[in-house]
Amino acid sequence: MTLTDTDAATMARMDTSYRQMTPAEKLQRVRDLTKMADRLSLAGLRARHPDDSAVVLSLRLARIRLGPDLFDRAYPGALEAHGR
Repeated sequence: MTLTDTDAATMARMDTSYRQMTPAEKLQRVRDLTKMADRLSLAGLRARHPDDSAVVLSLRLARIRLGPDLFDRAYPGALEAHGR
């Protein structure tokens, strides 16, 4: 059973549209959606941490994406270096 909030007719149109896309078009779609997700995530972080700089917000986003363990290995002490 697939959970979806999209009706079958709309899903069929979307599937057809995706099948007709070139690989480059699909990649561009993924890039656009990723950028949108980043903007939404950063807006949420900015609302929760209004005094943080753009650098700190970017680090917070990286921590969410990577998870705390990988983030700490990849960027040891990064947030602490910025007073966070």
